[in-house]
This record gives sequence, C-alpha cells and structure tokens, in this order.
Amino acid sequence: MSRAGIGESRASRILDTSRQRALLDAFRRVRAATVALTEGLSAEDCMLQSMPDASPVKWHLAHVTWFFETFVLEAAHGVRYAPFDPAFRVLFNSYYVGVGERLPRAERGMISRPALERVFAYRQAIDERVAALLTSSAIDRSLLDVLELGLHHEQQHQELIVTDLKHHLWKNPLRPAYRAAIEDQLFAVPATAQEFVERPEGIAQIGAEAEGFAFDNERPRHRVWLAPFAIATLPVTCGEYLRFIEDRGYARPELWLSDGWDTRVREGWEAPLYWERENGASAWQVFTLRGMQPVGQDEPVAHVSYYEADAYARWAEARLPTEAEWECVAETVGDASLQQRNGEVWEWTRSAYLPYPGFRIADGAVGEYNGKFMVNQMVLKGGSSATPAGHARASYRNFFPPQARWQVSGIRLARDL
Repeated sequence: MSRAGIGESRASRILDTSRQRALLDAFRRVRAATVALTEGLSAEDCMLQSMPDASPVKWHLAHVTWFFETFVLEAAHGVRYAPFDPAFRVLFNSYYVGVGERLPRAERGMISRPALERVFAYRQAIDERVAALLTSSAIDRSLLDVLELGLHHEQQHQELIVTDLKHHLWKNPLRPAYRAAIEDQLFAVPATAQEFVERPEGIAQIGAEAEGFAFDNERPRHRVWLAPFAIATLPVTCGEYLRFIEDRGYARPELWLSDGWDTRVREGWEAPLYWERENGASAWQVFTLRGMQPVGQDEPVAHVSYYEADAYARWAEARLPTEAEWECVAETVGDASLQQRNGEVWEWTRSAYLPYPGFRIADGAVGEYNGKFMVNQMVLKGGSSATPAGHARASYRNFFPPQARWQVSGIRLARDL
C-alpha cells in the first residue's frame, strides 16, 4: 500500500494524520473491550464450540487479530512483512477464499493449540505493530478505510463472543453463569398496551448516506415505494409470546411456513431457545448469562427464529415489517417510541437479504465481507443487548438464516392498511 502522494496538499496530509490519531484511539478502545469480555473465563471456557455456528472465544480473539494482520499490516508492508506465525494464516481465516486455505468452521473447536496465552501474545504483538503503523508517516486513505472496517468487524465479533459463549455454557448440564453480576437482562417494556403507528403510502429513502462509515451492504442509498402500513411501537414481550405458546402456537401447522414447520418438528421446538420447564412445572425459566432465571413477562421475547417470528405474527393477525418500513420509521424524526426500544433485540423483518440497486462488491479479498452471503438469509434491524454501544444504526443490515435462534433476535409486528 503506497504512502501519501507527494503531490497531495498539506491540508490533505493533516486530515489523514488527524484521522490516524482518531483511529489509533478507537483501535485501542475496541481491542481492550474485546479482552475485557474474557475476564473470569478459563482456558477451557474459551475452547468450547457447542455447535458449528458458534465459534470458540479463543478463535474469535485470534480471528479479529488475523484480520488486522492480513488486511492492514500485510497490505502496508508487502513482501517485507514478517508474519507473527505463518500457521495462523490458515487457522484463523474465516471465509476469505481469496486469502487462501482455511479450517472448516465446524472444526474450530479442535484448535487446542496454540494455547490461549499464545493467542493473547498474538494480539499484543499485532496491537503494537498497528500502533507503530498509525504513528508513522501519513498512510494511504484506502488502508485507513480497511482499518476502520476492521474495528467494526471486531465489534461484530464482540457480540458473537457473548452470544456464542451463552450457547456454549447452556449446553453444560450445570447451566453455569458467565458472570453472576452481569447486567444481561433485557429491559422491561413500559406497562402500556401495544400500539401501532400508521404511515401513509409514498416514496422514501433507505440505506446509508455516502459520508461516514457504513458496511458496503448498506449502500447505495436509494428510493423505495411504501404502501400504507402500520408498525408496532414496542417489540413483542415474553408475556405476549406465552399466550401464543398456550394457544398451541407450536402445534398448529396452519400458522407456519412449510420449511418452518418441518424445522420445528425436526428440532422439537416448543418455545424460544433457552426456555425450559423442569419436571413438568407450569412456570418457564430461561437461561441467561447470569444462569437460569424466571421468564420476565414484560421483557422482549428473544432467541426466536424467523420461522417462529413469522408464525407468531400470523397468529397475532399481523405480519413482520419489511426492511424498508422498519428503517423509514426508525429514521423519521419524532418516532421516539420506536427508537427507544431499539437495542434490546434484533428484530426480524420479512425482507430477504439481497443487494441494493447499484451495489458492487469491492475488489480483492475484503470484498468477500458481505456480498457473497446475499442468499438464503433474512434481514434483522435494530441491535440487541449484546451489541456494542454505538455499533448499530438505522441502516445497519444484520442477516441470518431463517432457522437461526442463538442470536438475540426478537419480533416487532406490522400490518397492512
């Protein structure tokens, strides 16, 4: 990656240098926040892999470091770069086929070596190298863009560390707590009746603006046509979802999509993930990061699949909002009733995860970040209790396959007018 061009103006160089300092501060904050998530965990905790979709904590720690080493340091230094450990290039690659070989996702729990201490040494070494790079002479802006992408990428993995670890611990028959005093409970929604905000038909815009950071799948901003609709001011609560369960919602195929029903039967779903009843007890309990707790009636229901969200919406004589409906309401000034509830559960939309008009995959391996996953997935909006503060925004497009339940995913209803 080239240094700043000789012909650039002094003002341009000052702007880049200022950005380098800001990115260095952000880099240190984000990297420290990731390490903080491991406090109190043993090496054994960090090795667990309870299912193919959930990676070990140790792998997350190394992979986000691999991202900075591969896409920032190697790009900056070229053939002169000496890797921390050449074997890590394969061990901690995720899905970047353009980079080279990678370990299958389902086998990440087999990496007992390198030891956890070696992974932390890897993090420290790369932290020092990135800091040295950012305090050197002005860096090519495209490389700074990749480094900024890496920061947001690490925040995504911070969320995955929390949600993956929760699944790992849940599979332990002892149902151990991550941290006994952690504040992981969802906030109770106001004790008011569910209301719907109506919106007239018309043209609206969705997607991220051209300036400022956003993932490539959030752009370009474009116009959409919205038919008249209404959207709920609050997410569905556990108490509301319990009524769906009590009304035999999991036993009525007419409420379910065909593939959803087949998945429900095959997986034996009778309630959201982490809900349990011991020895036929009438009261449900739920596994949390603090261990088993009574289900909170006024908390947003979480850990439901798209299939469950869609079935519930049909039972409630409603539907899920489209991505465009959700985003337009969230962006509208004055719709605080919707905005206040964001950040508790990711909310399923009925929109498939597809490219926006005019979307182009970036050149090189980093272009594999989002574009190649635009099939067989549904969009979620909003953010959750596990999402790092300031990471999500109205245009953010989270996406998961419709059967996924281990993420903190919930429901907001909409209706046609």
